[in-house]
Amino acid sequence: MSAGQDTRLGILLMIGTCVLFSLQDGISRHLAGEYNVFMVVMIRYWFFAAFVMTVTVRQAGSLRAAAATAQPHLQITRGVLLALEICVMVTAFVLLGLVESLAIFASYPLIVAALSGPILGERVGWQRWGAIGIGFVGILVILKPGVGVFSPYVLIALTAATLFAIYSLLTRRAARKDASATSFFWTGTVGAVVMTCIGLFHWQPMIPADWGWMALLCVTGASGHYLLIRCYEVAEASAVQPFTYLQLVFGAMIGVLIYGEVLQPNVLAGTAIVVSAGIFTLLRERRVR
Repeated sequence: MSAGQDTRLGILLMIGTCVLFSLQDGISRHLAGEYNVFMVVMIRYWFFAAFVMTVTVRQAGSLRAAAATAQPHLQITRGVLLALEICVMVTAFVLLGLVESLAIFASYPLIVAALSGPILGERVGWQRWGAIGIGFVGILVILKPGVGVFSPYVLIALTAATLFAIYSLLTRRAARKDASATSFFWTGTVGAVVMTCIGLFHWQPMIPADWGWMALLCVTGASGHYLLIRCYEVAEASAVQPFTYLQLVFGAMIGVLIYGEVLQPNVLAGTAIVVSAGIFTLLRERRVR
């Protein structure tokens, strides 16, 4: 199989991943609107942790091998950050809606680029700084500060984007010493432990229909991660990374068609600026590497 065929397959797998993760976002919005966020994320993590342990045992040979790390504090910090980010983002879905939350969250690659210097010691050139600046102009277009009523809920989505950016950078740092299977293991298990310690105190009875939605939430999440793993096995991450923005498109479609959200012109224009700047940053990083 040629490299071109690998890349095409990787792109198809990434598109499938974005569809599944968008469905996960839509279901999360429904369930967190009916029940509390902590319980929903906790149950989601139980299934995710089981999936993670199954995958990493196959990759590393045993749970002990998968868990072996020289940097446990870094791995625990990553796991806690991701669990926190998911709680914050699902809260944004409920309070702000899918369209605006995902539009703001699309800025996370720009935050990654901006923080890669202080966290990873990477050099950020003027072209990437220019793209970062343009991207944040796009965020301002989405937020419309000084025009109409500013919703404080947008800060929740921006916090989620920042948390995920830091998590992504710490994942890169962890990769210097640990295998991807090890990082994946700590991501799932630490998150499950943290959310269980919090979520059990917020348990609410759930109607049978919503248990069906919860099961679908868990399946879409695990399936999305499986496709993502396969995607990175057959194609270079830098080649498929720009296609991750399709999650924004699919998520916005769910927001508009299912939840009756309105796609405002400023959100559309601002998102186009953010995505363009983000793709430029990704392509620039690929060229430098």
